[in-house]
Order: sequence, then C-alpha cells, then structure tokens
Amino acid sequence: MAEEQTRADSATSERQKSAEQERQSRAAREQMLRIVFTSEARQRLGTIRIVKPDLAESIENQIIQLAASGRLRKQVSDEELKQLLSTYQKPKREFKINWK
Repeated sequence: MAEEQTRADSATSERQKSAEQERQSRAAREQMLRIVFTSEARQRLGTIRIVKPDLAESIENQIIQLAASGRLRKQVSDEELKQLLSTYQKPKREFKINWK
C-alpha cells in the first residue's frame, strides 16, 4: 500500500513538473511574440487565433523560426502580417455555370 502511495506521489510530481515546463515555454513564446510583432499585428494574430488557431500557430512558428535564425531584422508590422496571411490562403475556385 505504501508503494502505491509512492507511485501516486511521483506521478503527481511528474505532472506538476511537466505542467510547469509547459507554462514556462508558453510564457517564453508569448514574450518572443511581443518582441517580434507590433501591437497591431499581435491584435490581428489574436483575432485569427480565435477563428483559425492552427493557422495562427503556423504563422507564429514561422516567424519565431525566422527570428531565431536571425533573418528577421525588424518587427513584423500589420501590413507584413497581411501579406503573410495572403500567402497562406488557398486560391478560391471559380465556378462557371453555363445555361442551356
């Protein structure tokens, strides 16, 4: 019985450690995004995150990689974010209906 309690305690502490590590990595990511994006771009990205969270995450990952590799020289503005978003959008298909 004491052995089961020890296992339960170690499992709980492992979960707490992983939750703490995840919280720290999330905080570091948010700090990096505050540095890399202008306030307007962060607001737009927050709006996008509400509608399409996977798209927002992929854009964040791409920008963070650019910043980490040193290829990002300045903050990403709202206009630059709009241009980046347009590259992610799939072209809309046009349908032509012929009436006979």
